[in-house]
Amino acid sequence: MKQSSDTSYPTPAMKELFHAILRIKTPDEASNFFRDLLTIAELKEFTNRWQVVKLLYEGMTYEAIAKRLMISTATVTRVTHWLHHGMDGYKAVANRAFLKGKLKVVDRHPRARGSSSI
Repeated sequence: MKQSSDTSYPTPAMKELFHAILRIKTPDEASNFFRDLLTIAELKEFTNRWQVVKLLYEGMTYEAIAKRLMISTATVTRVTHWLHHGMDGYKAVANRAFLKGKLKVVDRHPRARGSSSI
């Protein structure tokens, strides 16, 4: 597992939240829990980040993702950075959630070359 550069992560309170999330049993419970926990704006931001991951796995370009989700390419770039250089959280969940480890993320940023395997 990759290490966080922030030595205070995760805090005990964060760990408590993560354990609470693991107790969610259904999509309806998740919907209700996250709606109580987060604002609509926060939910939209988290949803967009997750959609960026999914669309990157599908091989979509940064520009196409930004246009589809109505977000900036800077947001796509930031999510891509954490996908490739984070703690592998996106990769682990994406592989379980919708990809089963069979796809590659193609880095289609205009300045990038080649592809990166996940």
